[in-house]
This record gives sequence, structure tokens and C-alpha cells, in this order.
Amino acid sequence: MKLNKKGLLVVISGPSGVGKSTVRQALFSMKGHKLSYSVSMTTREPRETESNGIDYYFVNQDEFKRRIAEDMFLEYAEFVGQYYGTPLDKVEELLDQGREVVLEIETEGALQVRSKMPEAILIFIVPPTKDALYQRLRSRGTEDDYQLEKRILKANKEFKLAHKYDYIVVNDDVHNAADRILAIIRAEHAKTSRSIHSYLDILEEDHA
Repeated sequence: MKLNKKGLLVVISGPSGVGKSTVRQALFSMKGHKLSYSVSMTTREPRETESNGIDYYFVNQDEFKRRIAEDMFLEYAEFVGQYYGTPLDKVEELLDQGREVVLEIETEGALQVRSKMPEAILIFIVPPTKDALYQRLRSRGTEDDYQLEKRILKANKEFKLAHKYDYIVVNDDVHNAADRILAIIRAEHAKTSRSIHSYLDILEEDHA
């Protein structure tokens, strides 16, 4: 029995290159749950393997800035001249439907989510070692040397933000990491603070 009528907002975050997308894809491939992925919006150009509306909503900078001015993002950030953000209306609609909504975003955005939605579950994905992260970034081949160096410097700063999250999950094996996240979601549903009011209502109905 699911006591919570409203869905949970789950934020998967961590330094660039830690494998957030891979872990998220593995999580959604697992059986026994109903998760919704909130697609982010960005002004950067799509990569060859990416599709609009599936990986990101790709828009130009004027459109993105218009949405910022109208407070249409749950969170947004600018990095290396490009904007990234989460459309607020899409998230709220899914939560009201009782869906678990998973965001895959950078650390700056995750902390914005915490300030707007304190009930969100923040999960920090970390590599087994820093060297593993550096090798992953270099092997992607999607940035030039200047952008790569900026990402590495940014990652070193982001590691120090882990204490602001609710959970830390080590991505030593993508399937193990996904399994740990699913266990977190199930445990959060069982928290008394989330379920006690609904359960007391059920008791009152039975008594009546």
C-alpha cells in the first residue's frame, strides 16, 4: 500500500562525468517501480546521440532567458556559456499525479531545488576515485582542452558539497548504484514523517 498520494521528487546529482546519465538509465530499466524522468532544458547544441524532448529540450538563449524572467524553472544554471534548467510546471504536474519524479542535474541546480522544495530527496553520485572521474571526462571527447580543464576544476569544488545532500551513492558499478537509489526511494516512502498523516486518516476511516 502506498500511503503518500503525492509523488517524491528525487534529485540525482554530482560532478560532471560521474555517470549520472548512465545510472539514471539503469535505474529506469529496473522492474517493480513507476518513475518519471523530468527532461531538462538547455541552450547548448545537441550531441549526435541526443534527441529533443527525450534527452533535453533544446532552445535558444532568448527563449531560455524569457522563461527565467517568468520564473518558469525549478532550477537553472549557466556553465561555459550555456544554460541548463528544469521546467517547473512539468515537475509539479507529475508530482500531483502521484508519480516519482527523477531529476538528473548538476550540483548548483540541486541546491536550488532544495531551497524551493525542501522535501526533495537529494542523492550525490560519486566516482570510486577522482582518477576514475578524470579518465571518464577525457574519454568522452566532447570538450576541448579548455572546457575539460574547467570541468575538472569544477568537479573538485563540487566534491566538497556532498554534505548538503541526503545520500551519497558510489558509482563503482552502474547496476549496484541504481539498486541503491531504488532502495532509498522505497525507504523514503516508509518514513513516518511522509506517511503518518495518511495512515492516521486510514485508521479514522476504519473506526468510522
